[in-house]
Amino acid sequence: MVQALRKEIVLRKDELRGEVVETIYFGGGTPSVLEVAEVNQLIDTVYANYEVVRHPEITLEANPDDLSPNRILELSKGPINRLSIGVQSFFGEDLKLMNRAHNALEARQSIKAASRYFQNISIDLIYGIPGMTNTRWLQNIETALAFNIPHISSYALTVEPKTALAHFIEQGVVQNVDDEVAQEHFSILWDTLTDVGYSCYEISNFGKPGYFSRNNTAYWQQKKYLGIGPSAHSYDGNRRGWNVRSNPKYIRAIAEGELPMEVEVLSKTDKYNEYVMTGLRTIWGVSLEKIGVSFGEVYKRHIGERAKKYLEAHLLYLDGDILLATRKGKFLVDGIASDLFMVNLS
Repeated sequence: MVQALRKEIVLRKDELRGEVVETIYFGGGTPSVLEVAEVNQLIDTVYANYEVVRHPEITLEANPDDLSPNRILELSKGPINRLSIGVQSFFGEDLKLMNRAHNALEARQSIKAASRYFQNISIDLIYGIPGMTNTRWLQNIETALAFNIPHISSYALTVEPKTALAHFIEQGVVQNVDDEVAQEHFSILWDTLTDVGYSCYEISNFGKPGYFSRNNTAYWQQKKYLGIGPSAHSYDGNRRGWNVRSNPKYIRAIAEGELPMEVEVLSKTDKYNEYVMTGLRTIWGVSLEKIGVSFGEVYKRHIGERAKKYLEAHLLYLDGDILLATRKGKFLVDGIASDLFMVNLS
């Protein structure tokens, strides 16, 4: 697999010709199962085939059970300069419910060990877990703050089909996810983190000044990105591509010098809809002037008309020509954005 990943990096180098790589992100699975030498090989392959900024952000996603003190030390000696740790919760009952491999002690130990060698650390926390009280959720947040973590990504629990959690809910063993509880948890998260200097620069991402994820920011600002590996997605401003999911099919295709990728060419309407969706989730919002220039007056009038009811309900507000979600609107922003979409235009 590592050799296939390296070959895909080489095969696709012309896609970013003239571009400068600002971030390298190992994620979308469990990249921490790779040996450190293998991670470094992949980074070396990027440097050998692409122009890279002098100080790129290089992130490794890792599960707490993969981050032994020795492994963290070894990682710190290489080019990785940011760790994203999938803590999810500091409570054992939550981790068992979500079928996580690590336990609460490993979650704490991994952060403590990582903090010795890495300044730029992010952790993931999940809210809206069945049975999680407001008190326990606040304790989760306060535990993260006690470690002085500069970046926290937090998501509402979603129940995927055919999982153990879905089965337990269907059998009545576990109560279902409650949107009202999740909204309360998000409000607690917002209050607690913003009160101590974090910015919610994107609805699921909170960072201290200087610690916004450059990778996440690029995604939400619709910059180009290249996804390498099975199931990886790519975007070049006009097209989206996604690799085949199957590991054997991926490896076989790459070995034959072929890219196992499907590609979708985005229409003007697709681009408008994506801009609205990504923009409203962030502190940068949606520029009505940009919509007029990039997409035309029809689109600008459309969003102006559709946004009126959300402005009146104080779910959206205007800062000059920038349309933004209010705090109340943040939790509902995906539904609001979809109502602002344009349909049936090229």
